[in-house]
Amino acid sequence: MTQSIIQAVREQKPLIHNLTNEVVMNFTANGLLAFGGAPIMAKAEQEAKEMATAANGVLINIGTTTLNELSAMKLAGIAANKKGIPVVLDPVGVAATTFRQEAVKHLLHEVQFTAIKGNAGEMAQLVEIPWKTKGVESIGDGNLEEIAVKVAKAYHTTAVVTGETDVIYSEGKIIHNTTGHVWLEKITGAGCLLGAILTACLTTNHALEAKALAAVQFYGLAAEHAASQEYVLGPGSFLPAFIDALSKDLDQLKGVN
Repeated sequence: MTQSIIQAVREQKPLIHNLTNEVVMNFTANGLLAFGGAPIMAKAEQEAKEMATAANGVLINIGTTTLNELSAMKLAGIAANKKGIPVVLDPVGVAATTFRQEAVKHLLHEVQFTAIKGNAGEMAQLVEIPWKTKGVESIGDGNLEEIAVKVAKAYHTTAVVTGETDVIYSEGKIIHNTTGHVWLEKITGAGCLLGAILTACLTTNHALEAKALAAVQFYGLAAEHAASQEYVLGPGSFLPAFIDALSKDLDQLKGVN
């Protein structure tokens, strides 16, 4: 199922409207291109509705959001809902400040999200479960399944809680994914790029839970493959190898001849 979803993305080359943070724009664009999608970065309020209407999917990432950008995010999300295309929320660092919390509350009130993806601390914040965080990082321990279920039910969405084991809750099903590599935690924007790839997978004609699993499973396998290359000695050499790996087929990542 995962390979058929990846193949569908590569055949359709969905245009993903990324309203994402300034730190990760280049990495997100290159990673999504390698994967098979078509990225567009547009955060101006004046064009957000038009761009979202032209797209096949919309990613809203609050990593460096300003008030003006928040307005654009709302307009893009509403336009995506009207068009019936997937829209994903990545509540980056939502637990860090009151501004981020209020921004996310506003977006959740105005936009129906197809999926919400975040680390445990971010997702726990959305449903008022106590969790230790440090800036945009989650450093606590607890029940990820509980968080995923509560987020999904509270916001009528698919919830993707990332971590050492990713937990997905969609349409009454809990799914676990164990692929990945620790070096994903050592490069900026790994989670943000995953949000774009998740959005691309959601544009395909498959079950929601299968699309969410395909995104996180393939992403983790790409990280494992990149880290296994002889010339990769740390996060710096891992990053370009990871971009390369995102362009490969599932069998190549699994080492199948």
